[in-house]
Formats: sequence, C-alpha cells, structure tokens
Amino acid sequence: MTSLQLLVNGLLLGCLYAVIAVGFSLVWGVMNIINVAHGALLMVGAYITFWLFHLWGVDPFATIPVSMAGLFVLGYLLQRYLFNRLVRAPIFMTFILTFGVALIVENLSLYWFTAEYRSARPAYSSSVVHIGGLLVPTVRIALALIAVALTSALFVFMGRTRIGLAIRATRMNLESAKLMGVRIGSIYAITFGVGAALAGAAGSLMSIAYVISPVMGPPYLLRAFTICILGGLGNIYGALVGGLLFGVVESFGGLWLGTGFQDVIGMAMLVLVLLVRPSGLMGKRFYEI
Repeated sequence: MTSLQLLVNGLLLGCLYAVIAVGFSLVWGVMNIINVAHGALLMVGAYITFWLFHLWGVDPFATIPVSMAGLFVLGYLLQRYLFNRLVRAPIFMTFILTFGVALIVENLSLYWFTAEYRSARPAYSSSVVHIGGLLVPTVRIALALIAVALTSALFVFMGRTRIGLAIRATRMNLESAKLMGVRIGSIYAITFGVGAALAGAAGSLMSIAYVISPVMGPPYLLRAFTICILGGLGNIYGALVGGLLFGVVESFGGLWLGTGFQDVIGMAMLVLVLLVRPSGLMGKRFYEI
C-alpha cells in the first residue's frame, strides 16, 4: 500500500474520529464532566441505524437524523434528571457516575442484542472511486463529508445561535452567564444532549463502515479522550484537527508496527503533545477549566 493511499485512508478515518471527539470535548469543556458514557451512547446510535436498516430496510444514511434525535433526548434526560445532581461534585464523582451509566447501557445491550458482531452495510457499500492510482470506497468518502458537515454545523450553532452563544458564555464564565439571565440547568442539559446527538451520529456512521457490538464503546472513548487533548479542550476545530492527525498516525502506525501497536502510537503522541504544548495544538488557556 502506497504512502498516499495510507494518507487518504487516515484522513477519511480521522474525520469519523473528529465527530466522536467533538461531542465529548463539548461536554467536558462546558460542564467539566469526563463523560465515560460517551462510548456507550455512540454504541446506541450504531444500533439504532442497524435495526432500522435490518428490520425495515431504511437506508443507513437516512437513519442519522433519527439516531441524533433519539440520542439528544436521551442525553437531555440523563443530564437533567441524573448527572445534574452531581454537576458541582468533584470530577471524580461524575467520572464514576458516567462510568456506571456506561456499564448499565453496555450490559443491557449485551443482554438484548448479544455479543454478535453486526453492520449496516447497504448493497452499494462495495463501490469504489478510482483517483489516479488510489482506490477510495465511495461510502468512506460520504462518511467523511458528513462528518465534516456535522462538525461545521456545530461550529455555526455555537457561534450564530442564542443557545450556542449561551453555551459559550457558560463555558467562559459561569457566574457572569448567570447574571446575564442564562438558565444554567437548561444549558447544561442541552449541551449534554448535543454531545449525545453527535455521539449517535458517529455511531451511525461507524455502523455503515465497520462492525459494531455492545462493547464497541471503550476503544472509541479512548480515542475521543486522546483527540480532545491533542486538539485542545473545548475547541471544535481542534477536535477536527486532532481527529485527522490521529487517523493519519494510526493508519501509518498500523502498517509500520502492526495493528496491535496503533493505540500505543496514539498514546505516545498524546504524551509528546502534553510535554510540548499542554493546552493542545489549538487550545487556549482561557478556556481551561
């Protein structure tokens, strides 16, 4: 496999990683919650797409809005009536709570869906585009474009809407946001809902190109955590850059050292960035929490 082919594969994979990471980064940056349940929410989104495709023949790409809507409602309710009770608690307590939710979701999924590997690959998933000497699957291109569109839509939402501006104000200065009339409880619930919706979209995308299972969440959670640190906490485009970089490094690392060392390479890159630039590649100290 040529270096150019690996680069293209890595960039396409990195776009998916960015969508996984951006919702995780949003919740962490605004609420100071390390949402360990993010991977489980991604898995739920993947199964929504799978079952709609398997039972009713709905095109997997058409299920993305459904999984986003369903996960937004689930995330909103979880934050409003569960996580909000500990939002002021030490970060370790929220870590344990979200970890417990992740275990519940994963074990219920194992009971209902079994541990069998599945996917929602449509008939056209095997088509490829020939670009020079490169072979690029059409579905992977579509997934990357959707991933970039979702990340860009979040950027517009955060910068052009009243709710998005309220989320940014809450992230920057909680007390000042309160004084300006921002309803912090509602903003937190919406923020968590948006993060969950992005996890659902990422899960739907993953189910189209890769196999899924009830225990698929933890590896992608680890990648989301790493990408957030690489790009800069709370920075949307930082998550996109971090995802692309991680995807490329993982792609080349899998060839040079074997697939078993992909995670090791990612962690080594994380340590290097923390040593050289602790705030991340595009992070700002002003947003650190």
